[in-house]
Amino acid sequence: MTSTGPAVLPALRASMAELATPARVYVAAGRFTGADPDLPELAAEVRAVLARMAADEAWARFLPGYVPPPVPELCAALEPLETDEAAPFLARLAAVDLYWPTHRHLPADVAERAADRVVSLLGPDASWWTNHDEAAGAVTGVTPFFDSLLAGTDGEHFAVALQVADD
Repeated sequence: MTSTGPAVLPALRASMAELATPARVYVAAGRFTGADPDLPELAAEVRAVLARMAADEAWARFLPGYVPPPVPELCAALEPLETDEAAPFLARLAAVDLYWPTHRHLPADVAERAADRVVSLLGPDASWWTNHDEAAGAVTGVTPFFDSLLAGTDGEHFAVALQVADD
């Protein structure tokens, strides 16, 4: 299944919602409204997820005055990820705690199925971005906490997932 047809957006939102967990994994999915969206528009959606996380009661008390990074800074923090790596990355982001890797937020099979659907819905030509630089073995944090981010787009729809953990 690729991102054609009217059923894509509800299916994308439902699959992303399966990956969300309270106070840990924040997700968003939608359709761009402007013409020819690119990385800045995707980064703006990432920024919206960051703002929602910061407003969550679980994190707001730790973030007085926090403002998510501006779009250009978020663009600079993102590294491309190959499409064939997107589903496993998304499943790990949703299922495995960043700080306590033995702790699971979701059962692996649930996360894998939902992540596979998300990647399938966006299609093989989707572009995927993360704040992980696999080559350098580093993460460019987008929050004051431990975080892991994945965002993808097919040029019409987008999906964003963010996990945060406190040390």
